Amino acid sequence: MEGVARPLVQSSAMTLKVVVAEDSILMREGIAAVLELHDDLELVAVCGDHRELIEAVAAELPDVVVTDIRMPPSQTDEGIRAANQFKDEYPAMGVVVLSQYVEPDYAVHLFERGSNGRAYLLKERIADSGELSEAIRKVHGGGSVIDPKVVEVLIAARAADKPSVLDRLTERELEVLTEMAQGRSNAAIGEALFISSRSVEKHINSIFTKLDLGQEPDSNRRVRAVLVYLTETDR
Repeated sequence: MEGVARPLVQSSAMTLKVVVAEDSILMREGIAAVLELHDDLELVAVCGDHRELIEAVAAELPDVVVTDIRMPPSQTDEGIRAANQFKDEYPAMGVVVLSQYVEPDYAVHLFERGSNGRAYLLKERIADSGELSEAIRKVHGGGSVIDPKVVEVLIAARAADKPSVLDRLTERELEVLTEMAQGRSNAAIGEALFISSRSVEKHINSIFTKLDLGQEPDSNRRVRAVLVYLTETDR
């Protein structure tokens, strides 16, 4: 029934409880179909608007929320606002935010209060059940995910001629960070820049230090470093 979050199943201790918020019935069905393919993911409620999402989370206390950015009542940034609210009220809860279009500003707003347990994916990724399920598991573990297409758009729009915190980095460190922003592993960065993996690791640790990213796990610090790069070069 429209206007009421619909409980679906009782979750076992072996699965991750997932609440889905999406106003499109077809998209909701698509996400539900993806979750059904994975025994460790259990859909406990579906919601069609911001109010339903808040109520369902309070009732179900899920491990992860998968939410659209734009939902009723305003069709603007309900998903981002909900994610920020959950960070305060349920800090251990992971959130995967889905967007129909490449909207880098929303990604920046999602991660600006910390990247732990947050993912930003384009809806087209739902076609690959492995990408969505992996993002759900990753945010549950405190990790972070940024859609590669969002990264590409911000890199293409960068304006690196203005002073920024990136000025703290050496030329080589900036090259390494640029490669990181394109999603490359340490080994791939080394191959691209013709340096050893050990040198790449040293440069990355230096980047973390110079950008004041010293308290999070390495996977999250990589995401935060890339976000600094994207926001500074997009001014």
